[in-house]
Amino acid sequence: MKADPTAQAALLELQAQDALLAQLQHRKNTLPELAEITALEARFKELDGQRIEHDTAVSDLTRAQKKADAEVEMVKTRRTRDEERLNSGAVSNPKDLASLQHELVALERRIGTLEDEELEIMQSLEEAQARLTNVQGDLSAVTAELEQKVAARDAAIAVLDEQASAAQADRATSAADVPEDLVTLYDKLRGQYGTGAAALRARRCEGCRLEINGADLRELAAQPEDDVLRCPECSRILVRTAESGL
Repeated sequence: MKADPTAQAALLELQAQDALLAQLQHRKNTLPELAEITALEARFKELDGQRIEHDTAVSDLTRAQKKADAEVEMVKTRRTRDEERLNSGAVSNPKDLASLQHELVALERRIGTLEDEELEIMQSLEEAQARLTNVQGDLSAVTAELEQKVAARDAAIAVLDEQASAAQADRATSAADVPEDLVTLYDKLRGQYGTGAAALRARRCEGCRLEINGADLRELAAQPEDDVLRCPECSRILVRTAESGL
């Protein structure tokens, strides 16, 4: 393949811009905020799971407390009714009177048991509400931090995207000075090796960093200036420079 030496030299500019674009993409992919956001999202998910668990516990215990309170009130209502019957003198039969007094004792015992159970439920509810409040506070803190990290990430990405747009425009300008078939070859090699063209300086290919032996150098030196050279070691396009050593 042949190309004007000026067009070949433009490949180095193209390569520099592609290297810059790759660096910008790498920085974009490895922003510290990305790992921090991932960790915060995992923490948020964990805390939200705890929130759901504690919220469910509070709901269950609230229903249990209402049920226990209703049972206590129901038994108390019955006790009050029996006390009124006892005090009214409406029950005169000794057997019925004894039965009523026995029932009052049983009801009093039942009320005590239910109130103890209700107290345990209230204590459990208070503890569950405290746990829910704590995890909600942790969630709020994580959410605020996550919003800050996302904003920082977006700002950093905006700067990198702006730099990449400028580099892409410069690349288009450099590519316009290179024949299409040479750009095609360059892009193919860049896809294979990461870089498609490299300068030849001091008898060394700056792509593979290997020094070219004397025989290969003599063969390269014998080729016309408009011949597109290839590194005998890595096959990248070799661009002659004033310090090539040919």
